[in-house]
Amino acid sequence: MNKNILNGPFLSKDFIGANEKFETSKIIMMGMPYDGTTTNRPGTRFAPQQIRLESIGIETYSPIFDKDLEDCRFFDAGDLELPFGNAQKVLDIIKENTECIYKNGKKILGIGGEHLVTLAEIQALKEFYDNIAVIQFDAHTDLREEYLGENLTHSGVMKQIGKITGFENIAQIGIRSGEKEEFEIMKKYSTQKFSHSELDKFKNKNIFITIDLDVLDPSVMSGVGTPEAGGLSYMELIGWLKYLKDFNIIGMDVVELAPDIDTSKNSTALACKLIRECLMIL
Repeated sequence: MNKNILNGPFLSKDFIGANEKFETSKIIMMGMPYDGTTTNRPGTRFAPQQIRLESIGIETYSPIFDKDLEDCRFFDAGDLELPFGNAQKVLDIIKENTECIYKNGKKILGIGGEHLVTLAEIQALKEFYDNIAVIQFDAHTDLREEYLGENLTHSGVMKQIGKITGFENIAQIGIRSGEKEEFEIMKKYSTQKFSHSELDKFKNKNIFITIDLDVLDPSVMSGVGTPEAGGLSYMELIGWLKYLKDFNIIGMDVVELAPDIDTSKNSTALACKLIRECLMIL
């Protein structure tokens, strides 16, 4: 049956509040459903689609930022089609599409997928910006040089990013797990931050914010591949975002939701609300 003869209305497949046109939007939401290097519990490749479906359950208005999604002018581009078993090709596809976003004068809000996808976004941004700093919210250091003989993994994404931006341009918040060598790197470059004011050194930088959802405590975010006790509360994370809202944020991503692990869908609902708040500060 031809859909054009139906009266509808039909439910949107986009994140709630999305603009209908790429051209008139300033932020592009792009799904990156890849979990090919996951080291514990897989399933983050299902996150972007489930986030869109669950977003119908949240309001478009943010009382935290006194702003509505309709004021954000964001376009939901959908999910990239990414191959299994070839991490480099996945990164190439994400990089190419991120470059397209910035060539058109827009910003990205990436939805993962595992944390490795962030590397491709930073590789693309380096073509458009100097003086980039990356602020990482995460339970894990992600500073491994390799894992099981592979250099491109979600457990080493910040090590690869540091080689691009310089480790002095990385801030790591919520870290509570990693190998001794990784903590030594954090100490060497003073990347681990514990208070809002420690971020002030980045006020003259072009900021990319990456949020690994396992930064949150498992009591509020159980749907992640590698949960770690002792994490941030939701409102603690929001407090950091409120502090960062006046920084020069050039892009963001939210990664590592594994929606099927939390069958209550509470984790997915939280991710939706957090994404809404991210859109407010871009």
